[in-house]
Amino acid sequence: MAQQAEGQILFTAPGQAEYRTLDLPFTPLGPQEVAGHTLVSLISTGTELAGYQGLGQWGAFPLTPGYAAVFTVEETGQEVSDLRPGDLAFCMGRHRSYQRMPRAEVIPLPARLSPEEATFARLMSVTLTTLITTKARPPDKVLVTGLGLVGHLAAKNFARCGYTVYACDPDPARRAIAQANGISHVLPAVPLDDPALAKQVALALECSGHEQALLDACNIVRKRGEVVQVAAAWRRQTDIPAHEIQRAVFFNYVDYRSGWEWELPHHAGDFRPHSIFGNLTTALQWLAEGSVRVAGLYAMAEPQDAQQVYQKLLHGQVERLGVVLDWR
Repeated sequence: MAQQAEGQILFTAPGQAEYRTLDLPFTPLGPQEVAGHTLVSLISTGTELAGYQGLGQWGAFPLTPGYAAVFTVEETGQEVSDLRPGDLAFCMGRHRSYQRMPRAEVIPLPARLSPEEATFARLMSVTLTTLITTKARPPDKVLVTGLGLVGHLAAKNFARCGYTVYACDPDPARRAIAQANGISHVLPAVPLDDPALAKQVALALECSGHEQALLDACNIVRKRGEVVQVAAAWRRQTDIPAHEIQRAVFFNYVDYRSGWEWELPHHAGDFRPHSIFGNLTTALQWLAEGSVRVAGLYAMAEPQDAQQVYQKLLHGQVERLGVVLDWR
């Protein structure tokens, strides 16, 4: 069987990322497959950093991280008629030099959208599930806690759709990035004492993974307001007892639920018109038209520098919110 050399990033142990070149078996494409070399991939600073540290339920090392990539279409299966060699496409691919995906899991890039910016569709889609399922309607007040990449993009998603968005983060650098990138109402903490907001918020998206932010969100929403836990609780941050959150949920009549993006199907059907890949397509369109902007949010790095990049992200030594790996 023929082989091809493929570069990819592996987490080989807690706190250890390696770039490796592997000789992998090569088989002909299936009739509905698409393949080609990677241009760029985006590091998820939440999920991937958790896996890098060995947190959560990632499984045993070595791990293969990554779920946002853009590649050049070079080969297509015999039943693929709408993509041609040379086209650029988005996929939820790993950090590797070569992507091979079913056609149904590949989205052509809109015209005039750069590969680097296109990768952000993946993290935008995390909270587009909440946008579809929430009871809140524009111009209701929406609160986002945590201004990492997912929270920052959540604020932009909801603002783009006409909601009145307030975004909170104790980190002054993150707040500065948000303000410089068009997020209007940026605060250092949840404004529980502000009469214009206390008990007036229709929806709070908790994107920090911090117990205090979750408790504050439960205390600021209006009666029957929603609190959606988007961020995973990778580690305990405080000594807040569960009773405090229970009490806030019960006596404030909070609709508290998971922000699990995968409650939607991968693809739309007759009775389920919304889907994961529908959200990704929407995110790519918003990026292409400029109604959600990500310029200035990321730094570029080489895949061969993976260990240095993950260490810098882990210790807050990257001045931007994220890092795009350049495989070109």
